[in-house]
Amino acid sequence: MSHSILDGLAKSPASTPVRSDNAYLKALHEVHGELVRRVDLASLRALSSQDLESELRRHLTDLLRNRDIPLPSSERVRLVEDVINEIVGLGPIERLLHDPGVTDILINTEETVYVERAGKLERTNIRFRDRAHLMHVIDRIVSAVGRRIDESSPMVDARLSDGSRFNAIIPPLALDGPLVSIRRFGAKPITRSDLVRLNSVPEPILLLLEACVKAKLNILVSGGTGSGKTTLLNVLSSFIPDDERIVTIEDAAELRLQQPHVCRLETRPRNLEGQGEIVARDLVRNSLRMRPDRIIVGEIRGVEVIDMLQAMNTGHEGSISTVHSNSARHALGRVQTMVGLGMGNLPGPAIREMMSDALDLIVHVHRLQDGHRRLVSITEVTGMEGDVISTQEIFRFRQRTVDPEGRVRGTFESTGIRPAFTARLEMHGMKLPSSMLSFSQEV
Repeated sequence: MSHSILDGLAKSPASTPVRSDNAYLKALHEVHGELVRRVDLASLRALSSQDLESELRRHLTDLLRNRDIPLPSSERVRLVEDVINEIVGLGPIERLLHDPGVTDILINTEETVYVERAGKLERTNIRFRDRAHLMHVIDRIVSAVGRRIDESSPMVDARLSDGSRFNAIIPPLALDGPLVSIRRFGAKPITRSDLVRLNSVPEPILLLLEACVKAKLNILVSGGTGSGKTTLLNVLSSFIPDDERIVTIEDAAELRLQQPHVCRLETRPRNLEGQGEIVARDLVRNSLRMRPDRIIVGEIRGVEVIDMLQAMNTGHEGSISTVHSNSARHALGRVQTMVGLGMGNLPGPAIREMMSDALDLIVHVHRLQDGHRRLVSITEVTGMEGDVISTQEIFRFRQRTVDPEGRVRGTFESTGIRPAFTARLEMHGMKLPSSMLSFSQEV
């Protein structure tokens, strides 16, 4: 049992969302003070977190039963949860971490907390008592993963126990106070049926992408922040046959592959002495010695793209990765820039030829103005025309309008171009239906 949790019990009263009900706040402070006087902290240090929570809940229930507190029963229940969340959880945001509708938690200093629900940001009525209280919660998170944050090291990235990504930046870099961002992942991963139900990707297009994955086309998923790249990558990865060996490489483990033969690798930051960093490029190079059938890189951000492209060009077909970009064409430009940073002596035409040989398909996703994430383009890389990479768009989402309720209306449609990879699909026993060349579906 971490002493910091029990220290929090002794040092600071439990927090709660901002409320205008002074009676509740007064009761909160009274109950917390009484709990500190009643509980033997030394006896609790040996308990597990689950046993500690049960013991505290018992003490709090007895305390409330024996005190005349002018609160309704529902408020009494909430008061108990607020105290326990502060002691064994993450205080005011603990409830948000258990809300399946929340995908992002954004803390803008101790005063303001925003959440994202259904692709839209909304402000909550939650706040921290003061800056010290927020720093106490941040310290609790980073210490649990063996990291530190202070003025000499004012930024930290970490992964919570449920897989959520945690980022914090504090003064002096954050001028107005500590800033925290938590990207949450649902307990149940989104499946292909969810994408169809949410009108993110039509079933016929998913069938085509499934065929492309099974035919071992090299696929790059592009899109902006929060556009659903990792979600789509998870679904595409589910199409890989169970008898193949898959190596995944990520900065923060987010992929949830269901195949039986998966080797998961994760980068490592520098330790407190500034040593021991393992970057994505190191892991990509090492993965080539692990006899992979497929290499999946969660996101390419730097020079690791060089080894990824070389792997695609030397027999490791069927690789999949993601990249931040605003369009399929922009994705190619970003990849070329990253290769150039690592191979400055290689001329541009040679870089583009390496890219055109390696990449087969670019799938672009976008978060629309109504918050929905949608696949908006499938673009095939067909080779080189002179010194330029040649591409052709096969499918696209064409936005038509926005209805009175603010929802985007548009059409998934085929461009009518027959993909050059059709012959490759047929080699693997899969045939592209002629109806796909005239596909159209309004959403």
